[in-house]
Amino acid sequence: MEELVIRDADVVDGSGDHSYRADVVVDGGRIVSIVKEAADAGCQRPKARRELDAEGLVLAPGFIDMHAHSDLALLRDPDHSAKAAQGVTLEVLGQDGLSYAPVDDRTLGEVRRAIAGWNGPGDDVDFDWRSVGEYLDRLDRGVAVNAAYLIPQGTVRALAVGWEDREATPDELDRMRRLVAEGMEQGAVGMSSGLTYTPGMYAPDAELTELCRVVASYGGYYCPHHRSYGAGALEAYAEMVALTREAGCPLHLAHATMNFGVNKGRAPELLALLDDALDAGADITLDTYPYTPGCTTLVALLPSWASEGGPEAILRRLADEATAERIRHDLEVTGSDGCHGVPVEWETIEISGVGDPALDEYVGRTVLDAARARGETPWTVARELLLKDRLAPTILQHVGHEENVRAIMRHRVHTGGSDGILQGAKPHPRAYGTFPRYLGHYVRELGVLSLEECVAHLTSRPAARLGLPDRGLVREGHKADLVLFDPRTVDAGSTFAEPRTLPTGIPYVLVDGRFVIEDGRRTDVLAGRAVRGTPR
Repeated sequence: MEELVIRDADVVDGSGDHSYRADVVVDGGRIVSIVKEAADAGCQRPKARRELDAEGLVLAPGFIDMHAHSDLALLRDPDHSAKAAQGVTLEVLGQDGLSYAPVDDRTLGEVRRAIAGWNGPGDDVDFDWRSVGEYLDRLDRGVAVNAAYLIPQGTVRALAVGWEDREATPDELDRMRRLVAEGMEQGAVGMSSGLTYTPGMYAPDAELTELCRVVASYGGYYCPHHRSYGAGALEAYAEMVALTREAGCPLHLAHATMNFGVNKGRAPELLALLDDALDAGADITLDTYPYTPGCTTLVALLPSWASEGGPEAILRRLADEATAERIRHDLEVTGSDGCHGVPVEWETIEISGVGDPALDEYVGRTVLDAARARGETPWTVARELLLKDRLAPTILQHVGHEENVRAIMRHRVHTGGSDGILQGAKPHPRAYGTFPRYLGHYVRELGVLSLEECVAHLTSRPAARLGLPDRGLVREGHKADLVLFDPRTVDAGSTFAEPRTLPTGIPYVLVDGRFVIEDGRRTDVLAGRAVRGTPR
């Protein structure tokens, strides 16, 4: 007898088609049968060792978070309710060009310092891997939800070239190609870049094109955080479209926003650019989170010249008065490339987390507010924070526009990604609320998307981009990664004031046919594993 039958569910199957009522039978981690309208048809209903009454609940494929920063959180936090409670059953890691494989002993330490604001310092993690394959093997020991991995181009460059602003030599480029090829062979699904983060930002387009050719040869995709989301946003999007078309590589645009005052109301221009490329045959998808503010590290705002050489070099420049004044001028007057070419507006920069508890008083305050309270300039406060906290502070950047958010989420190639940074005392609420916010706020309350459309955006579309033929749909033979939610009550509990509050209206989540959320509570099940790409 099968393990589980989910009775009388309203199935929204991920295809975008209308919902239907059915009994869904799960066994051996897969969906083995679907009996539509079973209660009304008078047919013999399927039986199983366990029956779950889903009356009034929607049954959908598990949500796929196309942009996650859980690279260490999955290892250190077996609970991982931040994602499991949202109905997320698969996360894509290795984002923004910086993560923890492939590395050697030198670059592992450098990367840990560089992205401590995203993932913490990692002192509580046993870094018993160096290659992509070894990291995926580590996930296979059992984690809360499934995870796929992108080769981080910045980490690859650090390993082959270092953190200097210069072109790679032919031998270094060959090594980067080999590292990307090895990562793809070991199970990565593509490559990411962080082109406003060092050292990835130092790569010219020709170098990126060569690496994308390698990715494409293995059937993967390129996921860039491109060179500007501000003053040069449209040009930066166009650059990525042209680069990947030249390389013959599918493109997935990370957190595809149009932020800062210069881009207010300009989402239609971005969408027209993408539509033209799609109509010409380009293979493009994108992800967004359903909020206006962004989130990053405070050090990321600095100009690229100030970040050359890695974390220790940055700290030396900040400690030098003359150099620090040059940095301030770039930030406040010129508009640094780290701040997307827009002069920083300190009233929009809110400190969301610090590494040193002695600095907790800054959390939840904007840099401008903290400066006024202390009778100092905003740059004095920001500089002091960077030095005292050794580059660890994370920030919220309140520079988004609601009309742009809504326009982009309606697009035909849109998918959902939380960009969820789980560090800090007051992280961005998207880390805990992205997927229920889509369903509650943008579907039920605003009607920006229909329920069927939204579920397709969060399930089958990302599964197709990842090349996963047995995920993302409620279909016989597919993986039983499933979520049951109440469409009348599902909503994000997280807010900017209380960002770690779990969502409501999601009582059941299954990974590999096993309940990771049951009756609204996290179980002790660790059914998640690495989801590897299959080189073609």
